[in-house]
Amino acid sequence: MERHVYYEGDDDPEKCTARRLEKFDRAILHRRMKAVPYGVVLNPHAERALSPADRDAALDTLVALDCSWESAEAAAFSMPGEHRALPFLVAANPVNFGRPFTLTTAEALAAGLWILGEPDAAERLLEPFRWGETFLELNEEPLRRYAACEDSTDVVAVQDDYLADE
Repeated sequence: MERHVYYEGDDDPEKCTARRLEKFDRAILHRRMKAVPYGVVLNPHAERALSPADRDAALDTLVALDCSWESAEAAAFSMPGEHRALPFLVAANPVNFGRPFTLTTAEALAAGLWILGEPDAAERLLEPFRWGETFLELNEEPLRRYAACEDSTDVVAVQDDYLADE
């Protein structure tokens, strides 16, 4: 599955996971929104959760937006595609370690790949990051459960179980 990132360039270049993904040939960066191909767009403001049912809609293309969390408002995600939100997951990156829903672009893409049935691709995507394996370990159970769901409704039900325990 191809991984594409619309890159806004408004965050710290030293900590930018999208640029590192590009450097290690794990994702294709686009600096113009019009160049981003149609696919499943990982969007925290989407009304539906990503689920295995979205695999066909992805058209083998998973898209993320790389921007600062300060500018990650709904308007920033105005690219064409099937917009889906990631369910409850915990960040493992050094900046947001342990924070729910505050993932880097690399973590988001890896989670999306895992949920869409490509755990090996998720592992390869995170290889350039010291904390990549930790992300998958921290979220192993929820990722497995989300990937076993039939559709978005099931994913939300599993997410609700995790949020009720928090």
